[in-house]
This record gives sequence, structure tokens and C-alpha cells, in this order.
Amino acid sequence: MRLIVGLGNPGSEYAQNRHNVGFMAVDEIVRRHNFAAYKQKFNALISDGRLGTEKVLIMKPQTFMNLSGQAVGEAMRFYKLEADDVVVLYDEIDLAPAKFRIKFGGGVAGHNGLKSMSQHIGNDYHRVRIGVGRPVQKNQVANYVLGNFGKADLDWLVPLLDSIADAAPKLTLEKLNDFKVAVEQKLAKTAPLEEDKPKPVAAKKKPTEPRTPKTVKLGNPFAALKKLKDKLGD
Repeated sequence: MRLIVGLGNPGSEYAQNRHNVGFMAVDEIVRRHNFAAYKQKFNALISDGRLGTEKVLIMKPQTFMNLSGQAVGEAMRFYKLEADDVVVLYDEIDLAPAKFRIKFGGGVAGHNGLKSMSQHIGNDYHRVRIGVGRPVQKNQVANYVLGNFGKADLDWLVPLLDSIADAAPKLTLEKLNDFKVAVEQKLAKTAPLEEDKPKPVAAKKKPTEPRTPKTVKLGNPFAALKKLKDKLGD
């Protein structure tokens, strides 16, 4: 079984944050591939289904970003999984918007969600890094990732999440390079990707990342973004 984890913060106030792009990505996989409705378990929202012939558990930790690894570790122990069975999708400020990369193992690069993951399950898990760019000022990173995607971002965000969901069955393969190729091929049919290095953008002021859980409000932020994009295109 493969465990696919999207990182983010629970609650509608964070639903369209850059930091929640991992949640958005797995939500679209669940929707596209007719997974079961989310239910609460392991201090997370989980959904089970199949990608190809492989049984898959989708997980969105509800512990907030800083404690994501707790929920993942609990699920791994319950299902007797190894770190190599885990794929994590998350926001990456060191990649330009619309870029994504596949990586196995490595450090956490200051990402609080990955830091918690590594504390609880080690570093040897698969990673899908989704580029969101970085702010001009280094001291504005927290405000930036906790800021919402803008209208202009929808032009690349919707096709990217759509392509990730379309290629999701390849996330169950031993080597994930086929997944990367499939996403890139579909994106090439929509719009060219931007250069590798992210262009700094100004961050709007916003409270620092939450550390204590709040009431979880369910919803599909990707669907909301897609609806907004369609409306703007009319």
C-alpha cells in the first residue's frame, strides 16, 4: 500500500494559502479517481482508494503543519508501512510557480511540515515539491506562504494540479520518474513553464503559522480555485 500525504493547515481560513497546495493536490486526486469520502482517523482526514492496481491511502494531517509527522507516523505504524511507502506533496518556495520536482530523501530546507515528518519517520520518503515562489524579503517567508494564491496564479495552478491528479497512478510505481514525465507532458500541452529560479514577489502581512488546532471545516479549495478561474475566463 502507498500512503500519499498532502501537507497544509486545516480550516477554511487557510484553504487557499500557498502553504496548502499539498492539500489542494491530494483533494484533486481524491476527486478525480473516485476515492472514498474523507473520514477522521490518526488525527487526520483520510481517504482510501486505488490508483491503478495499487491500494492507496490519502492523508491530510489535521495537526497543523508544524506537527504533520505525528499523524503520518501513527498511520504508518498502524498499517506497518516503511518510509519508502510514503509520498509527500508540499509547497516549495525554492521553485518558481508552476515548477515541480520529484525527490527522495534529503533535508527539510526550513519547511516546518518536512521537519516534523523527518522527526517522526526519518528522511527516506518520496517528495513532490510544488513550486510557489518566494517573497522579495527573506523575513516575509511565513507571511508569504500563509498568504492566498492570487488570481494570476490560477493560470498555472489549475493546470498543474490537474496534471498531477491525471498522472497520480504513476505515484504508486517504485520509480517516480514516470510520474514526473507524465505531468510535464500534460503541462506542455497547456502552457510553457516558467524559468527554474523563482521570481521574488511581495508578501502581504499575515499572522504567523498557527500552532494550536482549530475547528476543521471541510471543503475542496481546488474546486473553488477552478470555479474562480472559469468565472474570470467568461
